[in-house]
Order: sequence, then structure tokens, then C-alpha cells
Amino acid sequence: MSTDDKLENSADKLGGQAKEGLGRLTGDKEVETEGKVQQAGAEVKQKIEDAKDTARGALRGLKREGED
Repeated sequence: MSTDDKLENSADKLGGQAKEGLGRLTGDKEVETEGKVQQAGAEVKQKIEDAKDTARGALRGLKREGED
């Protein structure tokens, strides 16, 4: 996972937390829900990127085993 992807996911999650908090503070359920959805989206992206990293690592390991 690139640093840019990590920063983008972190920014999305923080933005979602801020939006959720603002919605709670103002009593705006729509904004609160948007914040929760934004956070969930960031978490899904993070899980996908983690899975990609795991797969890449496994492939590297298999390649090394094949070279032995």
C-alpha cells in the first residue's frame, strides 16, 4: 500500500469522524450518517489495500521458494 493511499484513507476516516461529530452536535442525523458512511468506506478501502499487500507478500514468498 502506498503512503498516499494510507494518507487518503486516514483523511477520509478523520473527515468522517468530524462529520459524524458535527452531525451529533447539531442534531443533524443526515450529516451524522454521512460521517459514519464515510468512515466505513475508508475502513473498507483499508481492508482491501491490506489484502492486496498480503497477496503481494505471499506471491513474493512463493517466488523465493521457487528459486531455491
